[in-house]
Amino acid sequence: MKNIINKLYQNNTFFFKVILFLVTTVAIVYLFPKGGQFKYEFNNGQLWRYDNLYAPFDFAIQKTTEEIATEKKEVKRNSKQYFLQNFDIEVKVRSTYNSRISLLKKTDSLSAQKIEVLSKIGQDVIDKVYNKGFLEEVSQDKIFNNNEIVAIRKGNEVEDFIFKNLLTSKDVLEIIRGNLEKEKANYGKKVMLGLLSEIIKPNIFFDKEYTEKVIENEFKSISYTKGKVASGKLIILKGDFVEGKKLAILNSLKSESESQVWSDSNYNWIILGYTILVSLALLMLLLFLKKYRVEIYDNNNKVTFIFFNVFSMIFIQTLVIKYNSDYLYVVPLSVLPIVLKAFFDARLGLFTHVLTVLLLGYIVPDSFEFIYLHIIAGIVTILTVSELYKRANLFISVAQITLIYMITYFAFSIIKEGNASQINGGYFLLFAANGLLSFLSIILIYMYEKVFGLVSDVTLLELSNTNTKLLRELNEKAPGTFQHSMQVANLAEAAANEIGANSMLVRTGALYHDIGKMLNPMYFTENQSTGVNPHNDLSPRDSAKIITDHVIKGIELAKKNKLPDRIIDFIRTHHGTTLTYYFYVKEKELNPETKVNIKKFQYRGPIPFSKETAILMMCDSAEAASKSLKKPTALSISNLIDKIIDKQMSDNQFLNSNITFKEIDIIKKVIKKKLMNMYHLRVEYPE
Repeated sequence: MKNIINKLYQNNTFFFKVILFLVTTVAIVYLFPKGGQFKYEFNNGQLWRYDNLYAPFDFAIQKTTEEIATEKKEVKRNSKQYFLQNFDIEVKVRSTYNSRISLLKKTDSLSAQKIEVLSKIGQDVIDKVYNKGFLEEVSQDKIFNNNEIVAIRKGNEVEDFIFKNLLTSKDVLEIIRGNLEKEKANYGKKVMLGLLSEIIKPNIFFDKEYTEKVIENEFKSISYTKGKVASGKLIILKGDFVEGKKLAILNSLKSESESQVWSDSNYNWIILGYTILVSLALLMLLLFLKKYRVEIYDNNNKVTFIFFNVFSMIFIQTLVIKYNSDYLYVVPLSVLPIVLKAFFDARLGLFTHVLTVLLLGYIVPDSFEFIYLHIIAGIVTILTVSELYKRANLFISVAQITLIYMITYFAFSIIKEGNASQINGGYFLLFAANGLLSFLSIILIYMYEKVFGLVSDVTLLELSNTNTKLLRELNEKAPGTFQHSMQVANLAEAAANEIGANSMLVRTGALYHDIGKMLNPMYFTENQSTGVNPHNDLSPRDSAKIITDHVIKGIELAKKNKLPDRIIDFIRTHHGTTLTYYFYVKEKELNPETKVNIKKFQYRGPIPFSKETAILMMCDSAEAASKSLKKPTALSISNLIDKIIDKQMSDNQFLNSNITFKEIDIIKKVIKKKLMNMYHLRVEYPE
């Protein structure tokens, strides 16, 4: 048991990757649509590329979504509108009317006989209004044709009426005034007009719930099929155009085939197929990291970050498809390569993007079009997005990506439709929205830096500001080292630009690579402004320890100030496993008969493991050594640089840095040119 636990502990990073791989695979398969896949691909207007197709079984021809929508619209247009008659309102109005008449008899100055006459007129008005029906005002605009027949529900009975025969507020007012015309007393007419106008209320209301219920029932009677295809019947010939009735039959066959494939008996087999395909894609990603990006593969945090981004994109795209597949292209998949390129490199960003798009091909309609569109957009993203710390760059890149989306969609549309008249302009708005959402990558990069502890070019730009606390402290305590770091940063940046390395990363790393010297600044030649050398009072071994310890102290200082690991890598590797050769030779001279332990004079490493860290090692050694030249000429500088870098190569310092001989030669030329410019002679001015 103890051995098993020890083995698990020793291989914890491997087991973590296995668990991450399994969890991501299960999560993605879970998101996949639960339906079978039709074995033929076709689009309206395209040629049928396969052999003659015969019906494999009997099936009904399904009506298109547009046809069903048209039928529903027709049903809705011809459906009778239902209104509800409320008898309680009529009873309440009559009761209120009688109460008000009784009150008039007691309080008003009109004679009892006059009130009785007016009362009878009012009763006639109420009878006329409620015999015909008084329609509420908000229900009057439900019918556009006044001659239309509507149904009025009276309890459990339904009676048809011509809509124009129902009374409106204007009609009721005319009835009141018409009945009061015979009354000669103006006061009496005024009293009765006010009373009737106040108490008569509508008793006919539009019954929305019942009307919709009736329409829904009529929808159920709509047939969703329009014919039948018998088994063995020819559906389409090879080379025929997929259009019209043939398209409808093919769509029906596809729907029926997928429903038959996705049965309880086949469920487990289809899930197994999905699992294998997803596993293969994720396995390819892991193998790519293991073979070409070892430092990322060995870092579980970075692997988790990559898998998380792949799953997030698939998850968001799945949600959009389930909600409304019309918004398929609003999801900014270009964010994935932008983010990965910001933290890692272009090749990894494109590789991951392509695998993600291939996986999404299983869940989207028109998969070929979708895959082609997004792979092209991904390539453009990788080629155009660079130096995110320059705000204009992202705007220009997103504009180019959006334009590519639109052009590619336009091409697909004219291929499918045969002309440009049927192009859906709404898709261009979706691509514009996609472009706007791509700017979220800036926010995501910032969030990922905090959550996963990664470093982007934006952070590198902030760290390269010489007014940061650590660099300002370096300038104050070790001004010579600070100037040396600035010179090395300029050399390294120029070299990185020439070979296509990350110039912002190497510049920032160069600025911080010697921060450990600020703890003992006077033990380093560039800071000895007084001419006093404290190494004169130390043994070569002690001097070598102080010199080599500046790497360890620099790492400790960097971690204390929370510098990113990518910057600490430059501090750790800028001397590799080289010797403090001066003190080693001096020790041998002082002890000629004793075997000197070379490890006491050697930096602890590791050796550079990227192009950027290799560039820094070359530039650091070259800049420092060039200060030893009494008369720096073009020839002496060239010979010195060749000697230093060739020695580093012979010591295998660049073995793990993935840098070529050609790139090293280019770096040599850049360093020589820059140093010659730095040491060029000026015109001697007269005193």
